[in-house]
This record gives sequence, structure tokens and C-alpha cells, in this order.
Amino acid sequence: MKLYDYMKKYEFSTCSFYSIIKEMKPESNITKGIFFIVCSAFFFALMAVFVKLAGDIHFIQKAFFRNAVAFIIALGGTIRDARSNGREAIRIPKGAMLFLFLRAIAGSVGVFGNFYAIDHILLADAAILNKMAPFFTIIFCYIILREKIKLVPLICIIIAFLGSILIVKPSFNFTQMIPTLAAFMGGVGAGLAYASIRKLSYLNCNGKIIILFFSAFSMLLSVPYMITNFNPMTLKQTLMLLCAGGCAAGGQFSVTAAYYHAPASKISIYDYSQVLFSTLFGLVFFGQFPDWMSLAGYIIIISMAVVNYIYTHRHQSIEA
Repeated sequence: MKLYDYMKKYEFSTCSFYSIIKEMKPESNITKGIFFIVCSAFFFALMAVFVKLAGDIHFIQKAFFRNAVAFIIALGGTIRDARSNGREAIRIPKGAMLFLFLRAIAGSVGVFGNFYAIDHILLADAAILNKMAPFFTIIFCYIILREKIKLVPLICIIIAFLGSILIVKPSFNFTQMIPTLAAFMGGVGAGLAYASIRKLSYLNCNGKIIILFFSAFSMLLSVPYMITNFNPMTLKQTLMLLCAGGCAAGGQFSVTAAYYHAPASKISIYDYSQVLFSTLFGLVFFGQFPDWMSLAGYIIIISMAVVNYIYTHRHQSIEA
């Protein structure tokens, strides 16, 4: 399945959202794609702000409410598909269940790791370590789909990993290392989740089913904690978490619009603008500013992303 078709199927689009896209002034599809991918980076960075502003609430409880919003949206879309196209639209293809579980487990690791990190380290650090996901996606796509890893992307992965060490700052003080390691493992989990989604796309699994399954699974993982250690929330905290869920949905809608107009090879590099937004938000809202080692790590990781992007773009142009 082509990425264009899959992204339309994967995200929960709405008529009103796509009407906004259609009403935009005519411009190149690549320009529109870049605009929306930057919008998604903005929304996801803002989501992290609201998660942190929710205050002294356990990260599992925060993740529960974030996933609950996605679950409700995905459930509504699934019901709509079933009514419009019958059971075939929500059928789970043969062989898909294994990868649905793999995507759910890996995605849960990604969400929990990212949310834990947001509460304990700089927003920009959490964002850039989460952006290691594309590199791990390449590795897991090789394992799951047998997609070959070329020499240049492999070198980029190795150097980006070394750059992440500058942000993690390994030491014998494991208390300080845990949050950055959680963010790093969040990136690993997200990479495996993306590779699983790619496999599910080949199996023609409905994207709303993927989101619904993941959200429900992640919520179930949170239930034992919610039953035994639920933290009563103030109105402000509830609103902050609802805003976080809304921003997450805004990010997903923007990603839909981005890949609706342009292929990943043309626009994916602009997703790293989230690091810039996170740095700005961290400075404005929390007085955070990365140290020189973290800044060096950002430069290395983003540089490798740029190199990989240029190489992939040129390689595809030659093959075409």
C-alpha cells in the first residue's frame, strides 16, 4: 500500500478538517506538506508543555488520560467505518494480531518513557531523544520486514546514537540517568511501533483499529495503578490533561494533512522542528535551557537526520 493511501487510512480524518485544507490558497503540495508537518511538531511540543503543567501527577495517570482521548476518537471513527462500509472495514487481517500486540507494547513503552521524561528532564532533551525513533525504525524494519539498511543510513544511526550519549550523560548516578534513559527507551519503543505499523499497512489493517487497539492496551496497563494509586486532580490539572490530549489529536490531524499532500521522503526532516519548539517552550514556560553537551547532541542527531534525508532523497531520485 502506498504511503499516501495508508496515511489517509491510518489517521482519523474529519470532513471539516479536510475542508480547511481544500480552502487553502493554491500552492505546491510540498509546501503544504512542510507547513502541516511543522504544525504537527508544534502540537506535539505543546502537548508536552500541558503534560508538564499538569503538575504532580504520576506519569502513568497522565498517559492514561492522553490515551483515553485517542481511544474515544478512534472508537468513534471505527464505529463510523463499520456503519458506512460494514464489518469488512474493521476486519483484522490474518497475521495482523501479532503485530497489533507488538505495536501496542512498543507504543506503550514509547508513551510511558516520554511522559516520565517530560516530568523530570528538559522538554528539549525529551523531544530529541524521542526523535531517535526514525533511526530505530530503520533497524526494526530490517528485522521485521527485511528492508535493507544501506551504508550511509547505518553510519547515521551509529553517529546519532553517539550524539544521544551527550544528552543522556552516562554516570554512576543512576537516579539522574533514569529520566534520560526513559526518554531514550521511549524513542526505541516508538521506532519499533512505527515498524510494526508499517508491517500492518502491508497487511491492509485499518489504521483506526491499530490506534484503538494500542490505546485500549495502553489504558489497560494503566488500570492497576489507577485503581490503587489514583491521584485526585484539581480542575486545572484535568483541563491541562484534556489540553494535552487535544494537542496530541491536533498533531495527528496535522500529520494526516502533511502526508496527504507530500511523501515522507520530501518532508519528514521538518519533523525535527519539534526540538526547536520544545526548546522555546521550555525556556518560556519553565526557564529551561539545555547545557552545551545537550546542544552538541542536538546538533549531531539533527545533522545525521539531514544527511540521511539528503541521501535517501537522492537515492530515490536516481532509482526513479
